[in-house]
Amino acid sequence: MKVRKKLAPIEKILEKTVFVSRWLLVPFYLGLVLALFGLVVQFGIKLYTTIPHIIDMSQTEAILVTVAMIDMSLTGNLVVMVIFAGYENFVSKIDLGESAERPDWMGTITFSDMKLKLMASIVAISAIHVLEAFMDLDRWGTEKLAWLVGIHMVFIVSALLMAWMEKINHDDGKHAK
Repeated sequence: MKVRKKLAPIEKILEKTVFVSRWLLVPFYLGLVLALFGLVVQFGIKLYTTIPHIIDMSQTEAILVTVAMIDMSLTGNLVVMVIFAGYENFVSKIDLGESAERPDWMGTITFSDMKLKLMASIVAISAIHVLEAFMDLDRWGTEKLAWLVGIHMVFIVSALLMAWMEKINHDDGKHAK
């Protein structure tokens, strides 16, 4: 019992240090904000270089440009979700007061939800890349398309297995919020 009392101050310091260390994640989220900015720049470049050629584009080219822009949008949505949910789950709640601009999903996505949404987004982004390759088969070739489809299937199976594991975990009552 005496040893326990002597270690109590050290234990408190260690626990506080471990607890405060969550703030070391902030540079990761700030880096993701910069990555999001990079996506916005790339989206702007794509839009700027596309507009002058819209009238001359074939339907396939227009679809490919649109799909590429959708891909960037989905990736941007994914980055925002990871920033917000990761920060709120692991660092601190974001206090915006009673702001009407706060998305409904903020503060409700658990780590498990975030993993599933991440996998669903990866599957969607992968599907877009497969569609792009299919639409431009002359440039990609069937072998590369086959690889893309195979990798896409790996993402689908991984997402399904992850969802199944989450369901099993939730059904067992071990689902951590």
